Amino acid sequence: MGEIDKAKRRDCAGLTPHPLRFDISNELHARPFEQLIAPLYGTMYAMFREEHGEEDDYRHICDICNRYGIHPPRENTNHFSADFGAFRLRWERHAEFTTYTFFRANHDHLPFSKSACEEAPKDWLGSLPGVLLTAVKIELLGTSRSKPTDTELGKYFVSESLVSSIIGGDAAQLWTDLRIDKDGYNRTLIYDHDMPPQKAGRVILRIFEIAVYRSLALLALPLAWDVSRKVASINTELADLTEQLSLVNSREDEAALLRNLTRVSADIETLSAKTAYRFSATRAYYPIILSRITELKEVQIAPYQTISEFLDRRLTPAVRTCNSAADRLSDLSRRATRSANLLRTKTDFALSEQNQAQLASMNKRAKRQLRLQETVEGLSIAAISYYLVSLVGYAANAGNSVGLSLNTDLVKGLSIPIVLFGVWWALRRFKKRLYKDS
Repeated sequence: MGEIDKAKRRDCAGLTPHPLRFDISNELHARPFEQLIAPLYGTMYAMFREEHGEEDDYRHICDICNRYGIHPPRENTNHFSADFGAFRLRWERHAEFTTYTFFRANHDHLPFSKSACEEAPKDWLGSLPGVLLTAVKIELLGTSRSKPTDTELGKYFVSESLVSSIIGGDAAQLWTDLRIDKDGYNRTLIYDHDMPPQKAGRVILRIFEIAVYRSLALLALPLAWDVSRKVASINTELADLTEQLSLVNSREDEAALLRNLTRVSADIETLSAKTAYRFSATRAYYPIILSRITELKEVQIAPYQTISEFLDRRLTPAVRTCNSAADRLSDLSRRATRSANLLRTKTDFALSEQNQAQLASMNKRAKRQLRLQETVEGLSIAAISYYLVSLVGYAANAGNSVGLSLNTDLVKGLSIPIVLFGVWWALRRFKKRLYKDS
């Protein structure tokens, strides 16, 4: 409510809008599609960046805008598209990568003979922030040219990897081999049957996104291989330690076993912390790839595979390997935790038994002390009574001295039971008051 109270603007019948209302609405329209007309060629670079590299991306896009006298995007903008005369540039900033996509008309050149960014400043292009993750060239051929023959396709692609399909409801035909060519690009050729400019922009953007996201999804694969080897080694060690749970008997052995289990748990958690982000990213990117492929609405052309079939055969097992490694690591962490808990439970149970034995021993000592106390108490009564009877005897002698005729021995003998009872009753009252106060 504090944020809403800060809003100064009134909207919709004078109501106070939520401070994020317009940001949320604008996000749905933040990355509009380009409107593209065949024939053209597009070149996209996906630059993978480290953390806190967003400022470098922003400064770089502002640099080229300043060179061409174009108003740069706002600082917090994640999308920018503008016509630079010799080419059109689309800039998109994502969570861990940034894409620079160039478009240019191609009326004269053969497919893939040139790049859409050839007119961009070489020093600016060569200093894109981050490291290159994916580079893609797309050629969109119009109906003014004939459909490429098998011989021509053999010049552009590796034949055994070539995939092809009808896309967009018979709007175009696509060819690609999903390989990196000698110049470092993935190539895709599209023959436009009859696509409106906006639909052509959607199709090309989806193909670019498929190329980027499959690379991002596969970043976790080498990590998964390494994790699988380490998990196998840790799993063997954990199994040995778990087997020792029922064998250890001494406190020293239990302490050593607990230290080893703690060390294994720390190794697992360290490995999990180093890989969690990459594995979760793969889980997030893979559904995006499937969604973009579905949006292409592919129809198979014999004897070629579709992009969907090719990636299902190659990409899906790789993603499952990553997911399996993440799951095995998570399962190993749970097992290590359970083993450590079992050992702690065993140790706690042993300590409980020791505590019970100590309490029983303390009870025995307390009983002995009570019996001794009662014995001492009896002796105390006798001693106190002896001194009191002696005092009675002194009192009787004093009476005889003043003229009373008293039998001292008789008086002392008669006073003994009275004195014993009095001393016993007084000590009993004292004990009751003492227990009541405590």
